[in-house]
Amino acid sequence: MKFKDCILPSIGLLAVSCTGQEKRPNIVYVFPDQFRCSAMAFWDSPEFAGAQPWVADPVVTPNLDAFARESLVLTRAMSTCPLSSPYRGMFLTGMYPGRNGIYSNCMALRPENTLRPDAVCISDVLSSEGYECAYIGKLHAEVPMKNDPANPGSYVSSRNPEWDAYTPPERRHGFSWWYSYGTFDEHRNPHYWDTDGVRHDPHEFSVEHETGKALEFLRTRDRKRPFFLCVAYNPPHSPYSNPETDCVAEDYALYSGMSLTELYRRPNADTTMSKAPSAREYFANVTAVDRGFGRILEELRAQGLDRNTIVVFTSDHGETMCSHSVDDPKNSIWTESFNVPFIIRYPGRLSHRTDPVLLSSVDIMPTLLSLAGARVPETVEGQDLSAVFMSGEGERPEAALYLRNVNGEPDADGLYRSFFPVARGIRTAGHTMEISVKRDFSLDGIMIFDDLADPYQMHPLPREENPELFQTLCAQLRKKLEESNDPWYRDNILDKILEQI
Repeated sequence: MKFKDCILPSIGLLAVSCTGQEKRPNIVYVFPDQFRCSAMAFWDSPEFAGAQPWVADPVVTPNLDAFARESLVLTRAMSTCPLSSPYRGMFLTGMYPGRNGIYSNCMALRPENTLRPDAVCISDVLSSEGYECAYIGKLHAEVPMKNDPANPGSYVSSRNPEWDAYTPPERRHGFSWWYSYGTFDEHRNPHYWDTDGVRHDPHEFSVEHETGKALEFLRTRDRKRPFFLCVAYNPPHSPYSNPETDCVAEDYALYSGMSLTELYRRPNADTTMSKAPSAREYFANVTAVDRGFGRILEELRAQGLDRNTIVVFTSDHGETMCSHSVDDPKNSIWTESFNVPFIIRYPGRLSHRTDPVLLSSVDIMPTLLSLAGARVPETVEGQDLSAVFMSGEGERPEAALYLRNVNGEPDADGLYRSFFPVARGIRTAGHTMEISVKRDFSLDGIMIFDDLADPYQMHPLPREENPELFQTLCAQLRKKLEESNDPWYRDNILDKILEQI
């Protein structure tokens, strides 16, 4: 499948007057990578009883717990394509992968899988409306290019294939304060490129270092302008198998003495997997992220910014962590991969409550822009849910779309210039369905789950015994595929599959 060609409008067309910009809310968007929705202790507190049909992980998250008790907490925020790069493309642009350019994780063997330079991003819009925009941490939205500032004409490392990337100023989409990298998974040995393209190797745990940079931005920003700050922590993303290199000792000590039975409270977890002991390192990094997030919240309070700042805590996708005996921690429709945290605080505008609204990745950009009083670009394909956020009223999505893509066929050079849409699915208020296909587009499998009666997705519903439910879910899937102009809609893949059964 090739990308649908499109020309996006110049961001200059979006510029508006910044009169009264001092009253515009700031936005802080914190999204650690691979953070499980269940990895927050507050879910098991009496105040949140019944909000989720599953139990929380045994984690220590005091700052997130306190934040949730003064925020809007979504229970069904879904990562449309639960991988790092596709999520970032959708969050930044409000467009599905077929238009924003990112269908899978960005790396050198996928040269056309990259954020479109002409895409209108949330930071483009906010910058044009007077915001100072800062990005700190993992970007992973650009194909690696031979543009190392210190070694022109070379990749930023000698890895083959290359995954990491340097993002030059002309591809930063309105972010003027920059301290970032593509993707690099050494938590205690991170590196970054700053606004001027200078590389930094701080030899410090990445969450602590990036939190320090976030505080630096908050203390040195232009105080005459509102700001948009993105903090993209890499932990608790893997690696998490060595406490000496992958986490902080004081955090690991909280979990090191716990047995696998204590670590895994879920009946769907396979604790015989070799990965099972790594839950200790993973949960340690969850606690580290919680501490970093708490430091950012405290700085906002210290500067008197907390009342006029929209603060979001979320993640790009979850982590299956031995559930269903699957090795892939993400890129699946299992709840623990697909369902992500989404907690948002905006004092005086958003009340504290839980809400089951089905938020998709493409909905985040238009919703945040609308909450901030900014213009939503015509290129956006997501739904503005600001009315639902503010009052609980307004149109709610009936379903959230799920996408899973794999590489297409390689060309003569071994490069992947297209993708194969191997699976599509849907999440509704009560059910999950995935349909997958083989390379010849014949049916590979259908999974249907009752997420309320079977929250750990251990008992698939036979399609043949639930024909009415299956037809309803297929109708909802078809509608979402059409809305997104997905290949399964354009090429009639769904209908061809249904003809086979």
